[in-house]
Amino acid sequence: MERRVSSVAELFEGRRIMVILRGFSPGRTVELAERAWGLGIEVVEVPVQSEDGFAALSAVVKAGRRSGLPVGAGTVITPGQMQRVAESGATFAVSPGLDLALVASARECGLAYLPGVGTATEIQAATVAGLTHLKAFPASVLGPGWFRAMRGPFPQVTFVATGGIDAGNAAAFLDAGAAAVAIGSALEDEEQLPLLARIVGRK
Repeated sequence: MERRVSSVAELFEGRRIMVILRGFSPGRTVELAERAWGLGIEVVEVPVQSEDGFAALSAVVKAGRRSGLPVGAGTVITPGQMQRVAESGATFAVSPGLDLALVASARECGLAYLPGVGTATEIQAATVAGLTHLKAFPASVLGPGWFRAMRGPFPQVTFVATGGIDAGNAAAFLDAGAAAVAIGSALEDEEQLPLLARIVGRK
């Protein structure tokens, strides 16, 4: 039975890495998800930019249920997509930017939600809307220093660094204050998952 999570805080409790499986066939997406889970990387996001993405999401949700692990959908940009994500059985949703209509939609759908931010203005708007966990995107452009700078005015916010992260720079973002990192395109390199697994238990 899949273990539901009620919030992003619960989703990332004790978990420092999320893998983003974008653009793979449903079978390959499940294969990579199961490999990640086997290495102790428990948070998996499947972007839903196309019908193929929704098919892959559904396949991974089913696999996640067998392992008792939560699965989420990424690149959710409309309320209609949010509804379909909820209907698929996914536990959480992720967006590249901040849209307060989607914050409301996620709550209506009962999904934990992680919107993207890249400025102090966006962070402030998100906190006013009651959010405490945000996706910092694109992290490689923002740089580790951004995370240190935002800790001053927003000590209550927890960030997941996303965009341009790989096994080589993940530790720098964690050390700078990101609670977790999300890895996407770097997974095309077969060596990334084992390298990332070494960070799973890192304090």
